[in-house]
Amino acid sequence: MATVLLVRHGRTDANVRGVLAGRAAGVPLDAVGRAQAERTADRLAVVPLVGVVTSPLERCRETSDLLLRRQGGAPDLAVEDALTECDYGDWQGRSLADLAREALWSTVQTHPAAVTFPGGESLAAMQARAVAAVRRHDAAVEAQHGAGAVWAAVSHGDVIKSVLADALGMHLDLFQRLEVGPASVSLVRYGPLRPHVIATNTQLGDLGWLGTARPDDDAPVGGGAGHDSTAAAD
Repeated sequence: MATVLLVRHGRTDANVRGVLAGRAAGVPLDAVGRAQAERTADRLAVVPLVGVVTSPLERCRETSDLLLRRQGGAPDLAVEDALTECDYGDWQGRSLADLAREALWSTVQTHPAAVTFPGGESLAAMQARAVAAVRRHDAAVEAQHGAGAVWAAVSHGDVIKSVLADALGMHLDLFQRLEVGPASVSLVRYGPLRPHVIATNTQLGDLGWLGTARPDDDAPVGGGAGHDSTAAAD
């Protein structure tokens, strides 16, 4: 099995101001977000990535560029439209405080599978296209580079949450239970029997063991021995 690292972009000024940036142009990383992305790039520098696939939006492209600069080799970079932010339609550019007064807000929180943003996309459609893209790229990586290959998909909070929900076998209505922080790394492997969610929303910790891992699709009864790293993980 290949391993996909689901990396959220670093923080932006829109995140700080509580504005739903959506697909708007001109939303780069702020100073903190760049530092977050650099920290994540440092974590992944010891991981031999065979490729990086990114959302086309500026904040993800910046995060991807930082990851690639810290790689010893020159893995491929691909821009994948299906990993872009949800199309929030008429909600884009509005403050979260203002949106929380909308009747649709409670549905977003409690029944997201039923939500279609006015003038935009449904959360179910967002999940479907993102999951399909991740699985397609993962299969291509494994076919080209073999089991044990590691690649990164750089995307957005809701998109990554929806991919994790699918891998966990969770209904989309439960995806708000997941947290995916700026520049966090989540790890998933798609085996022939089932997806394996190795970690979610990690901010710190050693990932060097990924370069030597040879994963098995069978679940270890009793929990298994894990990997050899003794570094603290968050």
